[in-house]
Amino acid sequence: MGRFPQFKGTRGSLRWIQHFVNDESNVLESAIGIGPIQWHSPLASDEYAEYRDSSFLDLLGIELPRRPLSSFWPARGPQWDALGCAESGELILVEAKAHVREILSPRSQASGDALALIRKSLAETAAHLGALPGSVDWSQRFYQYTNRLAHAYFLVQLNGLPALLVFVCFIGDREMDGPNTRREWDAALAVLHEALGLRGRLPKYVRDAFVDVPPLTPP
Repeated sequence: MGRFPQFKGTRGSLRWIQHFVNDESNVLESAIGIGPIQWHSPLASDEYAEYRDSSFLDLLGIELPRRPLSSFWPARGPQWDALGCAESGELILVEAKAHVREILSPRSQASGDALALIRKSLAETAAHLGALPGSVDWSQRFYQYTNRLAHAYFLVQLNGLPALLVFVCFIGDREMDGPNTRREWDAALAVLHEALGLRGRLPKYVRDAFVDVPPLTPP
C-alpha cells in the first residue's frame, strides 16, 4: 500500500506543511497563486497520511489515459508532502522544504531493473526539458528533486493531465536554520538548477512557492 500515516510534525517542513494545509490553507494557496485548492493530504482527519505510487493517483482520482505508471517508474516512488485539486483544474503535487540542506538529497537506493527504469525515465525527462549536456547524473545528485520533476513530466507530457508541481519553500524557520528571506532560497535554487542543466528551462507546470512561517510556538 502507498499510504503512510505520519505523526503530527513538531519541526521543519513536516510541521509546516501539515500546519498550512490544515490550519492556514489560504496562506499556502495564495503563495501557490492559482486560486482555491481542495487538499487531500496531509489531513489531520486522515492521520496526516502521505501517499505514493498508485495510491497518490487514486487519492486524486487520476486515471492515466496513455501510459501506466509502472512503465515509467518502479514501486517506492516519491512520497508526496501534500496533494490537492485546484478549482482551476490542476492536480497539485507538493514537495516542501524548510532549509537548504533538504535540497541535498541522497542518490537513488534502487538497483537492478528498478534503477535502470529510473535512469531511463530521468534521462527522458531531462531530454524533454532541454537539460544541458554535462549536468550531474539525475539519479545520483539532487534525486528527490529530479524524481519529482519526472513525475510531473509523466502526468503532463506523457498523459496529458493538468498537473502542477509545487516546491514549497518555507521562510523563517529559525529552529531549522532555514533561509530568512526569499532571496536566500532563490540563490540556493539557482545553484540547483545550474547543476541540473535547467537554468531558465523549467516548464510552466513546475513552480516555487514561498511561505513565511509564523513565530515559533509549542507544536
